[in-house]
Amino acid sequence: MLHKREYFEQLENNPRDPSHWHALFLDKSIPFSPDAKAAFLYDSSRKTKQFLYPFVRVFARLGIMLLQIFKAIVPNLINAPKMLHRSLYFGMKYFISPEANYLILRHFVLGSEVLRFIKDNVQNIDDIPMHPLKPMDLNAVKDNLFLQHDLNLYNFIINLNNAMAKKGVSIQKVDQPNYNAITVDDNFPFAPFRDKWTNCLDLANAIEIFTPVYQFFLTDNDFWRASNSLQLDEVIGLYAATILDCPEKLVALNNKHPMVPLPTTSAAFRLTLHGLSTEVLHALLVQQKRAAEKAVVTL
Repeated sequence: MLHKREYFEQLENNPRDPSHWHALFLDKSIPFSPDAKAAFLYDSSRKTKQFLYPFVRVFARLGIMLLQIFKAIVPNLINAPKMLHRSLYFGMKYFISPEANYLILRHFVLGSEVLRFIKDNVQNIDDIPMHPLKPMDLNAVKDNLFLQHDLNLYNFIINLNNAMAKKGVSIQKVDQPNYNAITVDDNFPFAPFRDKWTNCLDLANAIEIFTPVYQFFLTDNDFWRASNSLQLDEVIGLYAATILDCPEKLVALNNKHPMVPLPTTSAAFRLTLHGLSTEVLHALLVQQKRAAEKAVVTL
């Protein structure tokens, strides 16, 4: 996505008609990978986001409500995660923009690195099972990638807290954190994404459309759990903030605490926030790692 970054860097400002996306790209109020930020903003500036999204959002949420009634009657009638992920793969490959696909695959990699960072910085905790996700092409989606990502979040929190209770330790500030899990040069070697005329759907529209599809192919419990997992950003963010002792840096993590679950109809919007939160948290860890390495060199 380097060419998208160059697009914004070379963009000249017209004082009488400034670009919303240009302003946000130049803004440095929150940490964010420049390449990922350029991809996110370029994708958000597509005409489908401006003109198609309002209608897709209404129909997608109506679909979620109708499916909720159906699932209340027969909650376990349909349980087809393999079919779900093949459907997601097909939609991603042929209809979603390259920028959106880049951001989706990147999200799984960053999420795995953040969880590993937390594990590496809790005292005397070294036996937590991990299932890192490092998809480098869209074929990885077919291996239950989205569902495994949700399970990873829950299992990590459960296993971590059980291990801490067993060892009598807690998450605390670490003076010299272990950043081995964090990739500083985040130019991950993703396989090229298809870029034909049909690949025009932006990330927000894709998420709105995929959410009722996700709900249809899973049991009611699986979808409810997946929807609630989006608010675990607050938990993971608090863990990282405690280790780094910089809670003020996590202002962009705003999916609300999961102890007060939100309706499933807002799941698509919260999924977009989930992706944003992961990018911000990982970028913060990259900043901290670079600062620590610079301090070592200075000494």
